[in-house]
Amino acid sequence: MVQRSVVLMSASPRRAELLRLAGVPFRIHPVDIDETPLPGEAPGDLAERLARCKAARPAALPSPSLAIGADTVVAVGGDLLGKPRDLADARRMLRLLAGRWHEVVTAVAVRAVPEETVLCRRTTSRVLFVAMSEDEISWYAASGEGMDKAGGYALQGKGALFVSAIEGSYTNVIGLPMETLYPLLRRFAVLPPPAGA
Repeated sequence: MVQRSVVLMSASPRRAELLRLAGVPFRIHPVDIDETPLPGEAPGDLAERLARCKAARPAALPSPSLAIGADTVVAVGGDLLGKPRDLADARRMLRLLAGRWHEVVTAVAVRAVPEETVLCRRTTSRVLFVAMSEDEISWYAASGEGMDKAGGYALQGKGALFVSAIEGSYTNVIGLPMETLYPLLRRFAVLPPPAGA
């Protein structure tokens, strides 16, 4: 059987690191898409639409291969939080998150080439932030760590200082729920089943 090439359609170093830690050989082919939510679009619907868009993006992919598209959306109190536009926006997001639970939804879409089969799954986690002072909000926003991340924070960095509880998948909050991706990889014979399975 010819081994499928895995292509991550994302420039996210967090997603790449999670794949590396899982021992999945892959290459990176980042794509740019318009991530503007549609009017009234729910967080999960937005994440799935964008993940499917990324996975389906035309690219010169080897055959056979598996393109992985993923998108993460943060929602709090009915507000969708994308990537901050600037420092003021990052501070605004942190004020919304401070002392509250919020939802992190990641959709993962895989497209098999040459079959052009697309499968998509969503994962939702809940995250509780501690109360933050204005000094803490300004300090964290100025660190720049959250500027390229939905919700304006990174769980695997300094942002962990302000997270007091997580319900659900940890890797989902980072941006790629591995327990959701794994069955999709196995379905297309990218990873062998565990010993004894």
